[in-house]
Amino acid sequence: MKQSIGILGAGAWGTAMAISLARSGHEVALWAIEQDVVDSINIRHENTRYLPGFATPENLTASTDKRAVATNKNFLIVASPSLYLESTVRDIRDVPSISDGSTCIGVLTKGFVPSPSGPRLILDTLESVLPESYHKGLVYIAGPSHAEEVAMGKLTGLIAASESPMNSIRFREVLRSRGLLVYSSLDVIGVQVCAAAKNVVAVAFGMLDAIAEDSDAFGDNTESLLLAAGLNEIQLIGRAMGATHPETFTSISGVGDLDVTCRSKYGRNRRFGQDIIKKKMLKEFSGLDDLLSRITEIGYLPEGAVACKYVHELSLAQNLKLPICNGLFAILNKEKEPQQFIEQLLNGEQI
Repeated sequence: MKQSIGILGAGAWGTAMAISLARSGHEVALWAIEQDVVDSINIRHENTRYLPGFATPENLTASTDKRAVATNKNFLIVASPSLYLESTVRDIRDVPSISDGSTCIGVLTKGFVPSPSGPRLILDTLESVLPESYHKGLVYIAGPSHAEEVAMGKLTGLIAASESPMNSIRFREVLRSRGLLVYSSLDVIGVQVCAAAKNVVAVAFGMLDAIAEDSDAFGDNTESLLLAAGLNEIQLIGRAMGATHPETFTSISGVGDLDVTCRSKYGRNRRFGQDIIKKKMLKEFSGLDDLLSRITEIGYLPEGAVACKYVHELSLAQNLKLPICNGLFAILNKEKEPQQFIEQLLNGEQI
């Protein structure tokens, strides 16, 4: 059945999801803050800024009018970066079809959001902004899903996690296509933690990958060692935050998403880690806060850098031993050199 779908956020992932849904015959409206992105999609049928080289179907339209994109939709998907998530949703919460709860809302955004009580998960943040009818009814969508391959139609698996089984099934059915397999989950905390924390591990993985090119000490075995240790840290964070299903971490939203984020040539977080080594990316910044305030200067958004700050805060608050995540924090905050950290970590030294 054809549905009316709005997507807030025309980055690579939001655009790829829009393309997939439009190919399935749905009417899709995509919100972008940049006029050139809207013009590119509506006139050239391509998002030349964030997802160049992939044609957008005729039934996918774009607009800079956020409220228009959110109005009278069967489904609304939030895909804005975590840094801008709360303000994006706050602007549309009084749209009639949102305020009355008739639109089913899903979220693609990965990461944590700061609050006076400490870092919060994505759905907790949105529940504090949206009408009460959305409490326990939002759907979180994640999995090993690089935008480029979804746009190509390559077979991809996703998890639709919600405390509402009905809403999880609704999104599972609307997202499912020839190129997308979608599975339901009730572990909304575990799936969100996996989606956020894996980006932190991927930055460290990218650094190791770059260092290994000129080292006789590190290879594929070493990278698998780092990946497994990273998964263990993600599990520790998930359990501390209240994840309900241990199998989440061995599913596609756990080990699957971590693996593709660390190893894929499309991964921005892996690329950022490589750039830290090869391009001395951090030399222009005085520390992590300076990096985050000027993150647009990088030219792409490594969500792992943003999430790293909040994972570090969680580790302190929960007394969690997270050598990879906290080591990356020390690197981004200019407290430790990358090569020194990687060697200490993999040699089993206290760091």
